[in-house]
Amino acid sequence: MTDVERAAGGVLYRRAGDRVEVCLVHRPRYDDWSLPKGKLAGGEHPLAGALREVEEETGAAAVPQLRLPDTDYVLPDGRPKNVAYWLMAAASDGPVLDTAEVDELAWLPLAEAAARCTYPDERTVLAGVAALPPVTAVVALVRHARAGERKKWAGRDELRPIDPVGAKQADRIAALLTTLRPRRLVAATPLRCTQTLEPLAAALGDRPIVRDAAFAEPARPEEVPARVAAARARLAELRGFERVVVCSQGKLMPHLLASLLGEADHRPFKTPKGDGWLLTWSGETLLGASRL
Repeated sequence: MTDVERAAGGVLYRRAGDRVEVCLVHRPRYDDWSLPKGKLAGGEHPLAGALREVEEETGAAAVPQLRLPDTDYVLPDGRPKNVAYWLMAAASDGPVLDTAEVDELAWLPLAEAAARCTYPDERTVLAGVAALPPVTAVVALVRHARAGERKKWAGRDELRPIDPVGAKQADRIAALLTTLRPRRLVAATPLRCTQTLEPLAAALGDRPIVRDAAFAEPARPEEVPARVAAARARLAELRGFERVVVCSQGKLMPHLLASLLGEADHRPFKTPKGDGWLLTWSGETLLGASRL
C-alpha cells in the first residue's frame, strides 16, 4: 500500500479597507499560482506545518482561525497526496523566506484569487471561504496534560501535579498555541490545569492564567448538565476577547463539545490528555470544531 504524502497550507487573508484579500504564491518551478502549502516534516503537527509553510512562502506570520476541508489528489508518480488547510489571518508582514520555491506574491479579492488559481481543488477551497461569515472568536479548548495516576496520589486530587510526560505535553501545547496569540488564558481549578498552560503563559510574556470553576469536571454524573450550562455561558463571555485558550477536564469536555455542536452522543468527543480542539465562531454561530 502506497503511503500518503502529507502536506499542509493555508488560506491567508488580510483586510484592505472594506474588502478581504487572500494571498496566492507563484512557483517558478511549476509556473503556477497556488495557495501557500508544503510537505510536513517527520512527525510535524499539521497545523504547525501549515503555519510554517505559510510564513516561509509568504513572509507573513499568521493566526490560525478555522480548519478547512482537506484536498486529496494523486501525484504524477502515482502517490496519493493529502493537504490540510486552515483559514489564517495575516498578523505581520516579512520577506519571503523560501525564495527557491516562490518568486512572486499576489494579494487578491477572493473572486480574483479563484480566477487566477491554477488548481480546481484549491478554487473549491476558496469558494468555501467566500461563503463563510466573518470569524469573530477562536477558542482553543484543551484537556490538561498527564498527571500520573489518581490512586497513586496521596494528597487532595485538586493538587495532583502534571508528571514528566505531562510537562512535555504542556510544552507541545505552548509551541502550537503561541501562534494563536491568545488574549486570555483560562484554566479549570485543579493545579494540573494551570500547570498545563504555564509554558504557554511564559511564551506569551508571563500572561496571567485565570482559574475558573466553570471548566472543572463535575463530581457526580448528575451534575453534568449544570456544569455544561455554566461552561457554555462562560465561553459566551470569553468570546469577547476574540482569542482564548481554555484548559478543562476529561469528564466535562466531551459533554460540552457535544452540546455546542448539537450532538446527542458525547463519546466521539473524548479527548486524550494534552490534546484539544479549535473552536471558531462568527457571532453566536459556531463555524467549526476541529481537533488540534
